[in-house]
Amino acid sequence: MSQSKNRIEELEGILREGGVRVTRQRAAILKILAEAEDHPDASELHRRAKEIDATVSLSTVYRTLSALEQQGVVQRHAFENATARFETADAPHHDHLIDIETGAVIEFRSDKIEQLQAEIAAELGYDLVRHRLELYCRKRKD
Repeated sequence: MSQSKNRIEELEGILREGGVRVTRQRAAILKILAEAEDHPDASELHRRAKEIDATVSLSTVYRTLSALEQQGVVQRHAFENATARFETADAPHHDHLIDIETGAVIEFRSDKIEQLQAEIAAELGYDLVRHRLELYCRKRKD
């Protein structure tokens, strides 16, 4: 069984455990989320889901996202000056660079940054539990 199919079944199971029926429309949304390599907003999820099932409504997208968020399966990102974007919560830890001109969201991971944040927390007498880093940038013109 493919990793994508396993992930879709896992998401369906989580919804069912939360008392949410997995309809054909919701299954299409789950497929998009499981296979997404970006951070789609609700409108983009709706557009992609309609390619799978033309009956998917935007309200179904919002209700499904809300149920998945309540179950801790989906993370909502509220980047500055943009609509909320979504990704599955089980993605390996990463930070985000947001292009302020195009809205593109680039995932990255830096061991240097991770180490520095832990060191800063320790110097202040804390253990770092979790963090979120968003860098808002403009593409260089040189």
